Amino acid sequence: MSTPIPTHSKLIGYILWIFGFTGSHRFYYGRPVTGIIWFFTLGLVGIGWLIDLFLIPSMDRTADRKYLAGPYDYSVAWILQTFPLFGLIGLHRFYLGKWGTGILYLLTAGLFGIGWVYDFLTLNTQIDERNRAALAANN
Repeated sequence: MSTPIPTHSKLIGYILWIFGFTGSHRFYYGRPVTGIIWFFTLGLVGIGWLIDLFLIPSMDRTADRKYLAGPYDYSVAWILQTFPLFGLIGLHRFYLGKWGTGILYLLTAGLFGIGWVYDFLTLNTQIDERNRAALAANN
């Protein structure tokens, strides 16, 4: 069995874990349902947040197997999405080549924040789709 090409970074995961009571590290690793739960329960009242300190390596390996590496870097896109100013003006969308929605986010503060929240739930899938399309175009 071959080793998957890394798509996510443990360093970024641990940095996001610092704010883990918001679920940010879980969104980053492609776990939006538990990300939402962590957000609304403050990391399961801090207990789940502490346990995640030890689960990040496993979440990282799972993300590396689930998502395809390619020209679009997951960590770069997530950094552009996660910082509110960058995300609300759509820098992650511009990075992914989604110029239309990037301009829309720029003019509407991330569709009044709703689009920005939506991207927390779907950004890994958006990047994966872009990477698959880029690889298919090269073959």
